[in-house]
Amino acid sequence: MKKLYSKLLLLVLLLPLWAVAQTPAIQRVNPTNWWVGMKEPKLQLLVYGPNAGTLTYSVNYPGVKLVKTNTVENPNYAFLDLTIVGSAKPGTVQIVGKKGPQTVTQTWELKARDNSPKGQGVTQADFIYLAMPDRFANGDPSNDKFADMRDPNHDRSNGFLRHGGDLAGAAQRLPYLKDLGVTAVWFTPVIENNQPLTNEGGTMRASYHGYGFTDHYNVDRRLGGNSAYKSFVDKAHAAGMKVVQDAVYNHIGNTHWFIQDLPMKSWLHQWPSYTNTSYRQQPITDPYSSQIDRKVTLDGWFVPFLPDLNQENPYVANFLIQHAIWSVENFGVDAWRIDTYMYNDQPFMNRCNAALLAEYPRIHIFGESSVNNVVDQAYYVRNNIDFKFKSNQPGALDFVLEGAMVEGLKHDGSPQRMYEALAQDAVYQDPGKFVTFLDNHDHDRFLSVMGDDYDKYKMGLTWLLTTRGIPSMYYGTEILMKNLKNPTDAEVRKDFPGGWPGDKQDKFTAAGRTAKENEAFQFVRTLATYRRDHPVLHSGKLMQYLPQDGLYVYFRYDDKGTVMVATNATDKPVSMPTARFSERMTGFTKARNVLTNEAVSDLKTLSLPAKTAVVLELVR
Repeated sequence: MKKLYSKLLLLVLLLPLWAVAQTPAIQRVNPTNWWVGMKEPKLQLLVYGPNAGTLTYSVNYPGVKLVKTNTVENPNYAFLDLTIVGSAKPGTVQIVGKKGPQTVTQTWELKARDNSPKGQGVTQADFIYLAMPDRFANGDPSNDKFADMRDPNHDRSNGFLRHGGDLAGAAQRLPYLKDLGVTAVWFTPVIENNQPLTNEGGTMRASYHGYGFTDHYNVDRRLGGNSAYKSFVDKAHAAGMKVVQDAVYNHIGNTHWFIQDLPMKSWLHQWPSYTNTSYRQQPITDPYSSQIDRKVTLDGWFVPFLPDLNQENPYVANFLIQHAIWSVENFGVDAWRIDTYMYNDQPFMNRCNAALLAEYPRIHIFGESSVNNVVDQAYYVRNNIDFKFKSNQPGALDFVLEGAMVEGLKHDGSPQRMYEALAQDAVYQDPGKFVTFLDNHDHDRFLSVMGDDYDKYKMGLTWLLTTRGIPSMYYGTEILMKNLKNPTDAEVRKDFPGGWPGDKQDKFTAAGRTAKENEAFQFVRTLATYRRDHPVLHSGKLMQYLPQDGLYVYFRYDDKGTVMVATNATDKPVSMPTARFSERMTGFTKARNVLTNEAVSDLKTLSLPAKTAVVLELVR
């Protein structure tokens, strides 16, 4: 750890000694292009190349004004502040740099905005499907590996290496997802991770997960590159589905191109010796916390091979914000999931969120803050608590509700924890914008946590798809994929069977699934499609009743309908009188079981099988 950190620091300190002798040149401009007609006229270009910072710059293009050239510690960088006025037309801009008799010219494109969908957002009407592209489906075996990349490996028999899944394969499976009732697809990051294998706990592992960016403006070519990502988004939109992009602001891979030649020492959070984050959220909201504890949480590195970006540096902040806007405009993604949200500088996050929302008012933003209580969770979203800092993040991944549902089912099947978590929703401004889930790529798979108890599996999924929020399901849950993170997280990131040519089983098809897997698939499909087609279930108001003796009842209702969800968490069937629920049931005389399509003619007493959640559409 210390050796890696010392090399990065030494690189920064020595830069001026060796860079000055090189002939000036421009090798990169980020953002790689921009668009006319954006709401924000200001833009800051990062210009990089040998001694690029020693050039005197000019831009001669109608509607584009070079306001200021900023130079920094490393003479290989210049940051150009531009203003692009509303009268500017699409075309090729010439960026000219001069030094004495030498002139360097770099072309840079200003594009027209198109009318394709972008920034549509996700809402409670959506059902998100989370997948790891490398582990979902392989549509183009020719891009499985590249000899000129730092990790040239590909081996499906090794859970720590890349397996070859890609965006073309995912695009081929869009009909499967649509049939399941999915309305939005969320991939773990698709941006280039040109990282070597890293030693994690004595095992050499690939960055197939995508969380170690090495070039923000390139989608990893092992996934198909920029063109494949744009094609996937277009195909998803054509199928009536949305796309969530996974963003990482906190850190980058240690082989990112600008880590090889840092613009300045303050580009990263630097420490006298390597310092890891404590992974503790308490110092941030603790009114009695020390400055050093807060600093370690926020500025400590997530792991040694993911350098921690300093978002208080205005150049870093501009780079990240502009890349976020570029991604939405270039690819047309609809929502923005933010990795390791709580470790970011929060004033920066407010600025970034505001910039995205100003350009795309409908976009949804939800971050990952892995906390275990509502106070800490509320801190990172729009809330009703008198914190000194006020977050403007619209939504979040609801770790508190996940823990409540999973732990309640795991230990005694009790819905009490879920009830209590929802009962504290008053701390949030809009809990309906939270993304709910039962597991993900970092957690044990839900079915295995339930001890392979299929009844508990169905109860959990019923809660997920009927309570407030935007439900998200981890790939393979619908076909009973399972495993615990024992010994490693590779166990919960297995390939989806049938996603690769020649797979012995194809569980994307009913013929390839077992009877039990088909039953589970149909269970999810029935509930997800009903939810999609009935606004009362995804957007209606929520009313819940105190659990009693293992029985838990809540309603989703609006002026057009009412759905009752009744859970019997005990191991015996019960007959439940309904007089207690008259506030929501008066006037209804019968019901239809959404999951079985059976008619219920007597609403005075409901028969609830053991370990079952029943979803009833009430009828007058």
